[in-house]
Amino acid sequence: METVFFTAIGVGGATAIGALIGFFTKKIPHRFQDIVLGFAAGIMLSAAVFGLIEPALAGGGIMRILTVIVGIFAGAFFLSLMDKFVPHLHNIAGVQEQSSAQTEHLNHVLLFVFAIAIHNLPEGIAAGVSFGTGNTADALSVSLGIALQNIPEGMIIIAPMLAAGVSRTRTLVIALCTGLVEVLGTFIGYFAVGISAAALPFALAFAGGTMLYVISDEMIPETHAHGFEKGATYSLILGFCVMLLLDGLLA
Repeated sequence: METVFFTAIGVGGATAIGALIGFFTKKIPHRFQDIVLGFAAGIMLSAAVFGLIEPALAGGGIMRILTVIVGIFAGAFFLSLMDKFVPHLHNIAGVQEQSSAQTEHLNHVLLFVFAIAIHNLPEGIAAGVSFGTGNTADALSVSLGIALQNIPEGMIIIAPMLAAGVSRTRTLVIALCTGLVEVLGTFIGYFAVGISAAALPFALAFAGGTMLYVISDEMIPETHAHGFEKGATYSLILGFCVMLLLDGLLA
């Protein structure tokens, strides 16, 4: 339980770290942002496959495989439904960058922050569910991948709020709250799995599906939208391989 607690703080705190970096960085170059997001996507991809989906398949059998497949699609479909109510992060960021009257569009900024918070909930659940396998190494690898993704997310939520006239103190508090959502999600995932071990394969696959959806629908398109797709692609591959190495060292 102590490990889960510190992991939850670490996963949520990564957003806060990114926010602090955002305070001291007037403009984050797209090349740097795309490379960091690409690396995080590679970490998350490896964590989703080897830290969540592979353990969910343990034991074999056609019913287990079908359960995992249904879980993956259920997780992806869940986030797909959320996307109908929460606009894509990069689209909102683009609106804020192009607006000539940002102070009059605070509602768009709040939607942007809300989108970050909503996306953080299933990611936190994925981190919490991963501890249900009993394999701490896999759980930590999943959590590391999520945390690495949260750093650039924390960085990009600062500028729109400051530009809209939100005070620096309130901006920081809001950014911290988006991280707290992930902490809450981690505990929800952990305790939900603890209630019923029979639900673990589906829960792991569901969490893996949410991560695959975020990678494909949000992270990769964002890293390929500014002309730095080659660097982002190799960064993704590097992140994937780094996680493979970490899995081998922690095993």
